[in-house]
Amino acid sequence: MAGHNFLFVPGPSNVPNRILRAMAVPMEDHRSVKFPALTQEILAGLKRVFKTESAAPIVFPSSGTGCWEAALTNCLNPGDQILASRFGQFSHLWCDMGRRLGFDMNIIEVEWGEGAPVEGYRSALAADVQHQIKAVLVCQNETATGVTSDILAIRQVLEDLGHPALLFVDSVSALGSIDFRMDEWKVDICVAGSQKGLMLPAGMGITCVSQKALQAAQNSRHPRCYFDYLDMVKSNGTGYFPYTPSIPMLYGLREALVMLEEEGLENVFARHHYLAEGVRAAVTQGWKLSLCAKAPQWYSNSVSAIVVPAGFNAAEVIERAYRRYNLALGAGLSKVAGKVFRIGHLGDLNEVMLMGAIAGAEMAMLDCGIPVTPGSGVAAATQFWCTHEAPVGLGAGA
Repeated sequence: MAGHNFLFVPGPSNVPNRILRAMAVPMEDHRSVKFPALTQEILAGLKRVFKTESAAPIVFPSSGTGCWEAALTNCLNPGDQILASRFGQFSHLWCDMGRRLGFDMNIIEVEWGEGAPVEGYRSALAADVQHQIKAVLVCQNETATGVTSDILAIRQVLEDLGHPALLFVDSVSALGSIDFRMDEWKVDICVAGSQKGLMLPAGMGITCVSQKALQAAQNSRHPRCYFDYLDMVKSNGTGYFPYTPSIPMLYGLREALVMLEEEGLENVFARHHYLAEGVRAAVTQGWKLSLCAKAPQWYSNSVSAIVVPAGFNAAEVIERAYRRYNLALGAGLSKVAGKVFRIGHLGDLNEVMLMGAIAGAEMAMLDCGIPVTPGSGVAAATQFWCTHEAPVGLGAGA
């Protein structure tokens, strides 16, 4: 179809024109005397996004997956025991990586559609009286199922039990969209990526490492090289990188951080909640369908996974939306493949943009024979957004 492609997968998200313009720079010498100013400005901005005073932000030329690997190989030793929960495709993949890297994975299995099991973590950690568990892995926002977990509650379990394990958090589809507090929640490593709430193209792994985790890296015997925290921190301390960074991406990241600060992080989080509520109204009140997230306590403000009725294939809805209406929706993954389609509502967007996703998804479902009432999703979202006050700063991007 002619016209603009509507990108509403849960990452990569839409890149604002301001960021695209900021990235259109000539190449420069990344060893020049002026380069450290760019590095230092970015690292200072990232500390504000991670909400930390003492932890070290690190930028790798990778995706968030590279930062997963960095977390495991920098701070742990071969064969160390790790406690994790599996409740979606991305929490599964981090667990799978741990096994493939030779760690002893203790995995709490959770029904897909629920979040991190606080009491499950409590039971496992309480039973670990010898403190053999060296790290606890939690996915803050499970992108596959549209579920957000309570990271503070997991930290409180560690505090209650006096357990010294490191706390590693995947915030790839949450950072810059859903509140994250590195220092307050005593997170040791946060893993994120450029292509979600930070509104950049894919290709930059962004992580933040506590002083406790950096000390663990000093004592780790696990092999690593490209993803070595200590190499990065040492080089970043002088304003440089241990190898060639992506210069356009760094300029784009600087602009993204400026945009987030202009809007105000709390306003950004409020905007995402407000927009997500409109999508949820379209799904549950308009279409009379269900979300994959089992209860409101789990609802994600960055992505909604919509369950299609029995007897229908969500993959056909996704294909129809793309081929007929030029709308990219997220696919169901692994256990929920063919059962759900996903609307990503994170990054640079507003009500009218989301209306395109809702209307397109509605038409695609109708084309595939799913019995939703024409116009019902759009009407429900309209009703919500027109009867609730928009957060400050909505639509200030571009």
